[in-house]
Amino acid sequence: MADATETAPTGQRMLDYLSNHLREYGLLVALIVVMVFFQITTNGTLLRPVNLTNLLLQNSYIVIMALGMLIVIVAGHIDLSVGSVMGFVGALAAVLIVTMDVPIIVTCAICIVMGGMIGAAQGYWIAYWRIPSFIVTLAGMLVFRGLSLWLLQGQSLGPFPREFQVISTGFIADPFPAGWGQALAGMFGERNINVLALLTGIVAAALIVWLGVKKRIANRVYNVPEEPFAFFVLRNAVVVVALVFVTYKLASFRGLPNVLLTMGILTIFYAFITEKTVLGRQLYAVGGNEKAAKLSGIKTERLTFMAFVNMGVLAAIAGLVFAARLNTATPRAGFALELDVIAAAFIGGASMSGGVGRIVGAVVGALLMGVLNNGMSIMGIGIDYQQMIKGLVLLAAVIFDVYNKSKKA
Repeated sequence: MADATETAPTGQRMLDYLSNHLREYGLLVALIVVMVFFQITTNGTLLRPVNLTNLLLQNSYIVIMALGMLIVIVAGHIDLSVGSVMGFVGALAAVLIVTMDVPIIVTCAICIVMGGMIGAAQGYWIAYWRIPSFIVTLAGMLVFRGLSLWLLQGQSLGPFPREFQVISTGFIADPFPAGWGQALAGMFGERNINVLALLTGIVAAALIVWLGVKKRIANRVYNVPEEPFAFFVLRNAVVVVALVFVTYKLASFRGLPNVLLTMGILTIFYAFITEKTVLGRQLYAVGGNEKAAKLSGIKTERLTFMAFVNMGVLAAIAGLVFAARLNTATPRAGFALELDVIAAAFIGGASMSGGVGRIVGAVVGALLMGVLNNGMSIMGIGIDYQQMIKGLVLLAAVIFDVYNKSKKA
């Protein structure tokens, strides 16, 4: 007998699909609407090449930590200490490099190992002693905030050498001949074009379309319900146009920032782990129903422990990026930043109860928060109103999550 959804009219099938996947499409539409709104209200400032570059640099550490936070939330937990850990690692890097003259490579390795150890210390109590993550990481937030003050003696420490600053503020050199960029610049009416940046955007867009088509063919072969063709074309068209447009803007300024490469590699890596591996499926199983996952043979304690170790490592990487961008370590670095990271994960589609969320959604959620911050700052909106608006956006995302669950129940 044919499935009811297969015999339903095409329009009805499309409406049903949109209703069941409103979270993913809604997030993409929200990002576009917010960007268009601020592009108009800021008289075109938002999408200027220099501002787009600053937007990426300013939110790079949020994106990096949002990847780890999504995994923690999917596993059914929360981490309130990430901002303090980030600030502590930045302070440690400053002491090692500026005060003790430790080589930069060695310093980065020490800081990343330290982040992993911090995550392990917190994850141990959460995974094996069953202490609620809220309590453990709240304690960690206070402990590492105090350690940052102690390590820096309450004062800022810097500046860092140029070799360290390029972690955040450097740009990838264009390997193509200068004449190529000048020729392209003449075609587009620009002063110069970074060929590598533009080519990267085109290749990435083509790869996204190819992977989408490949997945669609595989779904058809195995009779997996697939996205309506109109939605597939429209979604890919929007992503391709946006990606090529952004990389073109970056190419007309200084090219690809080093930190964009870091974010891209981490995003691809964690998307692959969560969506294509047994480990990823086990992680979602733990967050969805820990008791059932344990009965099925999944080592739930170890997965929870590793989720917090991973979070500590990513917080350390974010701390290095933040310190390199600021060019100094301050006792208040990372203060309340955990709220932006958690908000990015929830706005990106993570569920409060665990077991739901995607890496790409966390990245888009972080970018949405970044665009809100950047756009409101350009408009001259006070920090008081900015905080209220971000709080309302987060509340709306959570209400939407609860509404979706009640509708499916």
